[in-house]
Amino acid sequence: MALTAADVAKIAHLARLQLSAEEEGRVTDRLNDILGMIDQLQAADTSGIEPMAHPMDATQPLREDVVSEVNQRDAYQAIAPATEAGLYLVPKVIE
Repeated sequence: MALTAADVAKIAHLARLQLSAEEEGRVTDRLNDILGMIDQLQAADTSGIEPMAHPMDATQPLREDVVSEVNQRDAYQAIAPATEAGLYLVPKVIE
């Protein structure tokens, strides 16, 4: 699929971009190059290839889930304008 100058002009209009005739030609060429690369990728035979979550087949190292800081909720809520049962009270914003 190749884009024409008219297609690029319509896309530019929809995107509210103002392109000169020279820019329109360059953008048309660049977009057609990108679409050509996509066609090359789609032409590759991927049958029998299992999808991967990461190209390097790496795993995320996990750390031990331990508490590393002291609970300071009471100190933080002492300076809050309004709290109740350990929660911050805020003005109602949805009616």
